[in-house]
Amino acid sequence: MPDAPAKLSARARVFSTGQGRKTDATDAHSIAVVALRSSDLQAVAVDGDLVALRLLADRRDELAGARTRTVSRLHRLLLELIPAGAPRFLSAAQAKALLATVRPRDVAGRTRRQLAAELLADIVVLDRKLKDSDKRLTEAVTATGTSLLDLYGIGPVGAARVLGDVGNIARFQTKAHFASWTGTAPIDASSGQQIRHRLSRAGNRRLNRVLHIMAIVQLRNDTEGRAYYRRKLAAGKTPMEALRCLKRRLSDVLYWQLVADAGKTKKADPGGHAGATLKSSAVDLNPSIDASEKSLPGPASQHPTPVP
Repeated sequence: MPDAPAKLSARARVFSTGQGRKTDATDAHSIAVVALRSSDLQAVAVDGDLVALRLLADRRDELAGARTRTVSRLHRLLLELIPAGAPRFLSAAQAKALLATVRPRDVAGRTRRQLAAELLADIVVLDRKLKDSDKRLTEAVTATGTSLLDLYGIGPVGAARVLGDVGNIARFQTKAHFASWTGTAPIDASSGQQIRHRLSRAGNRRLNRVLHIMAIVQLRNDTEGRAYYRRKLAAGKTPMEALRCLKRRLSDVLYWQLVADAGKTKKADPGGHAGATLKSSAVDLNPSIDASEKSLPGPASQHPTPVP
C-alpha cells in the first residue's frame, strides 16, 4: 500500500469539484486519487524495532514532563512555606531536607506541608520510573548497533528519538532535505539588496530539540563544534545566529552518520546511498513532497568531518 502524504491529499481535495470540505468521504476519495496518480510514493513499511524505540522515547518524554510539572508545583508550595525561598531546580533529596525544616502551626501551613509531602513522594516515584526508562532505552538503542552514540552530545535518549522518528534514512535524498525536516534549514528572508535568513519554526521539533541539546553540550566543552561556533562569531554572526549555524552543521553530521549506518546493513543503490530514492523530500513524513526551504550554501562539505 502506498503512503499518501496528507499535503498531497489535501491538494487533491481542494482542487476537486464540490465545496472541498474535509469529510471522511472526501478524504478517502482524495487519498485514493493521490495513490493512483502518484508513481513515486513509498510503500508503507513498519519496522517493529523502530516503532518500539519511538514508543519508549515518547514514554520517557512523558515521564520527564510529568516530573517537571510536579517539581514546579512543589517549588511553589516551598516558596510559601519557607521565608527564604527554595532553589529553582530541586532534587528529591534537597526538597526532603527543606521540607524537614518546616513546622507550620496554622491550618493553611499544615495543609501546604502535607501537599508538598505528597508531591515529594510523586517525584521519588517519577525518578525511579525515569531511571528504569533510561535503562530500557539504553538497552534498546545498543541492540540496534547504531553509531549515533559515538557523536558528541547524543546519548541513548537522543539516539532513540532520532532512530524512532527518522525511520528509514533513505527517505531523505540529500542533507538539505534532512535539515529542512529537522527545522535547521534557515528560511530566505532577503529583500532588495539586503540578504538575510531567518529561523525556521517548521520541521520535526523533537529532532530539532535533540540537535539543540547536542549543540549546547558541544559549546560547553572544548570540541570542534565550539571552534566552529567561535569562527561564526568572528565572522560577524550574533550568538543566536552562530548557534543556528552550528545546529545546521550538526544536522549534516547526523545525516551522514545515519547514512553510514544504513550502508553497513544495505547494499548501496545506483542512484545514491543505501536504499535511496531518486525523489525525496523532508517537509513531510513522505519524501515525495518538494521542500520549499533551501539551505544556505553548505556550511559543511559533502562528507563533513564528524564533530566529535
